[in-house]
Amino acid sequence: MKFYDFEAMAMNGDVIKMSDYEGKVVLVVNTATKCGLAPQFEELEALHQKYGDKGLAILGFPCSQFANQESSDNSTIQNVCRLDFGVTFQLFEKIDVNGETAHPLYKYLKKEAKGTLGNGIKWNFTKFLIDKEGKVIKRYAPTVKPLSVENEIAGLL
Repeated sequence: MKFYDFEAMAMNGDVIKMSDYEGKVVLVVNTATKCGLAPQFEELEALHQKYGDKGLAILGFPCSQFANQESSDNSTIQNVCRLDFGVTFQLFEKIDVNGETAHPLYKYLKKEAKGTLGNGIKWNFTKFLIDKEGKVIKRYAPTVKPLSVENEIAGLL
């Protein structure tokens, strides 16, 4: 399996194939609007605004597995992201990132780039950087701010 073999459900119910992002640099992030790290939405959006037309795609996957910090429904999540954080990058329906019910994409990402806790996602805002060929380049801890990886993203573009 490769990154491009997966698909996920967008907030509007459309199925989006990861193959739609072929030839782009992708940053995949599990998010939560009620998390103390939620201000990272603004930095993710800044990267999206700066590099989106240059080939960067940011994919946000809301998740409530960490202290129930994303207990809202998909519609509410989308509204909070857009109104409170100005998010315009692609958001997907809420998923699980750990355990047996983890989304298949996250099972793959965790296998390709292990973290400090092995395979598991440690917390909200864990990030995975994927190059233009669909190779998982690196996993970033939740506390790594999106703008701190800008040079790596720019280098891949």
